Amino acid sequence: MRVSVIGCGHLGIPHAAAMAELGHEVVGVDVDREKVERLNAGECPIFEPGLPELLARHVGSGRLRFTADIAEAVAFAELHFIGVGTPIDADGRSYDTGQVFGTVRRLALHLTEPCTIVGKSTVTVGTTAEVTALVQRLAPAGTGVEVVWNPEFLREGHAVEDTLRPDRIIAGVTGAEGEKAIREVYAGILDAGVPLFVCDPATAELAKGAANTFLGLKISYINAVADMCEAAGADIARIVEILGVDPRIGAGGMRPGIGYGGGCLPKDVRAFTASARQLGAGGAADLLLAAEGINESRIGVAMDLVADALGDRPLRDARVTVLGAAFKPGTSDVRESPALALALALYRAGAVVTVHDPQAVANAMVRNPELDFTADLPAALAGAELVVLATEWSEYRRADPGALLDLPADPLLVDCRTTLDPEPWRAAGWRIHQLGRPGK
Repeated sequence: MRVSVIGCGHLGIPHAAAMAELGHEVVGVDVDREKVERLNAGECPIFEPGLPELLARHVGSGRLRFTADIAEAVAFAELHFIGVGTPIDADGRSYDTGQVFGTVRRLALHLTEPCTIVGKSTVTVGTTAEVTALVQRLAPAGTGVEVVWNPEFLREGHAVEDTLRPDRIIAGVTGAEGEKAIREVYAGILDAGVPLFVCDPATAELAKGAANTFLGLKISYINAVADMCEAAGADIARIVEILGVDPRIGAGGMRPGIGYGGGCLPKDVRAFTASARQLGAGGAADLLLAAEGINESRIGVAMDLVADALGDRPLRDARVTVLGAAFKPGTSDVRESPALALALALYRAGAVVTVHDPQAVANAMVRNPELDFTADLPAALAGAELVVLATEWSEYRRADPGALLDLPADPLLVDCRTTLDPEPWRAAGWRIHQLGRPGK
């Protein structure tokens, strides 16, 4: 098929490259002309494992190109994916769908032939119906344009894999032609056995919010249990193992720490909470608000852990190295990063803070210029009185604790992600503190 992907960010670029990998001819569309030029040169403006190679291969083959002209994309493609951003609105509770509707308005004016629009952006329930009414009113093709909502479930750091080998595809359809188009564009994936859930648009819209919100609930739940372990002297790591063997629960997503962040989970939980209220589901809204409250409390919990580790030593003027700036490993994304929030809290408490990250330093410097950053791990650790693990990058998890140099005697590590095996660190002479784990 000939497809367009409108919006070239963390969602759109991997999706466009993956569609080319599946054999489609693809044009990506973005209003940022500088970004378009970089993409057409085969340069990837975001960090995503495997994406630079995929992008370069298909730009080089001619199967994938990019433009800032939406009319060019309409003249080329028969199916249009919309992957523009839907950040949280000024009210802090709902999605700002301005980019979605702005894109649809610009797109519709050029639609003179029947086609399919496939929304991938995360939106509030009812958006597909509104988009359908708008596009069919504005487009010369009228009711010949069908709208499908096809929410994405990409994990940053795994976007290529999750696009080419997803665990499911959801299509909220409004007509037979829309379903036919979805089956055709994803034929290579469906033929590999990936299940397709065809449903009404409202179900598709709620499914995305429900999935992300459940993960947020799971993370907040295990963090609440970690707090109980901290008070009782119990071991949260063993509890996770015990819960994880239960097939009704599973261990995925149950790593206690400083909470969830990024561009999806925080806003999805907030917006889903607002939807629950709007739909009259007060009990669901109260449950979600409790999960939000637990997540928002995690920086305070981490600061308490730091204070406990320091003992009588004041935090003010202490030299602290924070390992991690990205909201999770495998990405350069620092949106709502708990790691950066913790680094900022330490800085505001008077500590001398240096932040290290393998990939996210450039983005973090823009977001928090008051902090000191480095991509050089030995330089970050030099002279540190306290090391705080805030993002569980494999570089940190695989590090040899005995080989980390330029630290004072009696080195101190606070593992805010509960991700390290403490025994090798203790054997190397470190004092290691982990939330909800005894033997500090």
